[in-house]
Amino acid sequence: MEDGNIGPESATAMLPEERDAPPPAQAPASIDDSLEKVRDILFGVQIRDVDRRFVRLEEKMAREAADLRDDMRRRLTALELFVKSEVESLNSRLRAEHDTRTGVAAAFTRDLATLAATLERRAGTIDDQMDQRQRELRQQMLDQHQRLSDDLSRKAQDLLSALAREAGALRHAKADRATLAALLAEMAGRLTDGLDAGAAHE
Repeated sequence: MEDGNIGPESATAMLPEERDAPPPAQAPASIDDSLEKVRDILFGVQIRDVDRRFVRLEEKMAREAADLRDDMRRRLTALELFVKSEVESLNSRLRAEHDTRTGVAAAFTRDLATLAATLERRAGTIDDQMDQRQRELRQQMLDQHQRLSDDLSRKAQDLLSALAREAGALRHAKADRATLAALLAEMAGRLTDGLDAGAAHE
């Protein structure tokens, strides 16, 4: 065996006189101590080797457990940072989209307000133009009516003056009835033409 210890094979390989020889004088010991010494002689090396292996295995398991904990901690930290980053990115996108939609809605509202104001101004302008046009038309109609009335008045005065002149001429010339009838017919025709012309202008 290792370390020069005497194993079972060495004990059986002892000489017969060595086996038959009385044990050397020694201090009295209990049976348990004797069994412990025999056990240590027979299995001490293996037990110490097993103990060393258990210690190394425990140390290795402790190191691996520590490494595993560190790795899990790193992974959890990385996952937490990733999730936090994704949440922040999502919040940023949501805020940006909200700001964009709010800006679009505000711009649309401003455009609608501007359009409504423009339409209102145009409607007011059209109403003003229509009122102005109606006033102008009424004024033109009044002016035209006044001109026609003035023309008719002048023509009536001219006819009356002509009639008076003709009547005076007839009185001075003592024209006969046929001449007077022709003159009256001519004046009546002139008067009728003047009235027809005035009605046509209206």
